[in-house]
Amino acid sequence: RLPWRGGSGAMAASPGALRRAGNEEFRRGQYGPAAALYTRALAQLEASGDAAAEERSVLLANRAACHLKDGACSLCVADCTSALELVPFGIKPLLRRAAAYEALERYPLAYVDYKTALQVDCSVQAAHDGVNRMTKALLEKDGVNWRQSLPPIPTVPISAQMRWSVPSAGAPGANAPPATAPQGKPGGSTAAGMERARTLKEEGNELVKKGNHKKAVEKYSESLKLNPECATYTNRALCYLNLKKYKEAAQDCTEALKLDPKNVKALYRRAQALKELKDYKSSIADIKTLLKTEPKNTAALRLLQELNRA
Repeated sequence: RLPWRGGSGAMAASPGALRRAGNEEFRRGQYGPAAALYTRALAQLEASGDAAAEERSVLLANRAACHLKDGACSLCVADCTSALELVPFGIKPLLRRAAAYEALERYPLAYVDYKTALQVDCSVQAAHDGVNRMTKALLEKDGVNWRQSLPPIPTVPISAQMRWSVPSAGAPGANAPPATAPQGKPGGSTAAGMERARTLKEEGNELVKKGNHKKAVEKYSESLKLNPECATYTNRALCYLNLKKYKEAAQDCTEALKLDPKNVKALYRRAQALKELKDYKSSIADIKTLLKTEPKNTAALRLLQELNRA
């Protein structure tokens, strides 16, 4: 049933040959046989230790893809976790583990993995879509304070963002990450810098809760210098709206939409700002774009009614 099984050549098959055979089985939709081949390749590499860490990580991520296809989500999570221990911040194991967590309805963990994947490569549409789905699911489940129960999101170092020129013999059809690091990260975005950025953002969030929008703007501005993140832009935009600084609010939303073109908060807040600036046509365009993603968004529908009357 399996290639490479039986006969004198079976034991001679190298891990690379077994992996290629596994990839072929995967392409044919034979996920069980593919997983068995990856397992045999892994067994051969066990003794190599650190020398084969990258190759073992790829094999574990490939086997995880087989488990995911077969609906064995817990096994997929276990393999992805092992792959990430060997090579931290691998985009494929992050996305596959996120998908498995999502299928298991462990939405906070799925959200964290999708967000981490976006730090590695902000152009991965599957991760953007995953974040949007998890945000909706968590909002429905836990209400407006859903973020408070999230596990911490790890900070991805710049070195990990630049590494994905390494080809991975993963599942066919999986998007290969680009060979270059995402643009827009300042040179100072070290792990410590990004951790500081997150702390400043959280301090800004606390100030918003207290209604101190002016001070919150200062915190968000400091955070953005260290790490230009979509959520920080939309948060600062909210402050600018409250401070009646509508041009600044619109500009922040535009920056956020460069990072995440379908971001609902950025579209809604820019529409609010543009309405105040009496640019009704552009405001309506933003709301219509938002409603393509969330057709039942009541706040957006209400604002559209107001704009149509304006």
